[in-house]
Amino acid sequence: MSQFEPEGYWAVPDPGQELGTGKEPGVLVLHPWWGLNDTVKGVCDRLAGEGFVAFAPDLYRGKIATTIEEAEVLSEQLDSAGAAADAATGVELLCERIGAEDCKLGVIGFSLGAYYAVQLSVDDPDRIQAVVLFYGTGEGDYNKAKASYLGHFAENDPYEQAEYVEGMEMALAAAGRPVVFHRYADLGHWFFEPDRHDAYNEPAARLAWERTLAFLKQSL
Repeated sequence: MSQFEPEGYWAVPDPGQELGTGKEPGVLVLHPWWGLNDTVKGVCDRLAGEGFVAFAPDLYRGKIATTIEEAEVLSEQLDSAGAAADAATGVELLCERIGAEDCKLGVIGFSLGAYYAVQLSVDDPDRIQAVVLFYGTGEGDYNKAKASYLGHFAENDPYEQAEYVEGMEMALAAAGRPVVFHRYADLGHWFFEPDRHDAYNEPAARLAWERTLAFLKQSL
């Protein structure tokens, strides 16, 4: 576990309603290499609007990048073991907030966050029920996982090679995990994020969101 609990962003369906009944589905949101920015917080808010309790831990502990150069520096400086511990602590905090005895969560990972989402599904298989990956992959012994997987990947993505995405999809299927990876034609990395004006594609982002909500509601 981390030496300190990670700060982060909470979003709940009804701020005036008492949580801890064990009935609210929970989703952990793991940010991309930009950090815990307004786009990621917006994802949490949208999840809450659909009835989920959402928590996004701040793996950068307050630092945010707005340019690729800044993001490269922050991601290179990130203590991977510490970030993994922060993500695991996020699971603990979310389960505690929900109050479910048999806590089952979803996790959404964006780019850098996708790596830690996959790692959680392998390291904490009894609680991670559903994994959504946005243009990011991960590694691990998928035979240990119990989750279902949904992926959104851009066809023109220099950060995630198509061969690696296909290899992960095949490895998950070989391990017996339910997996559906969608490819979005003629798009690049960050197509879901409206603040990335050079990459955002509104129709594709809307479709990916609809698929994500349907998957989470079916899985949790």
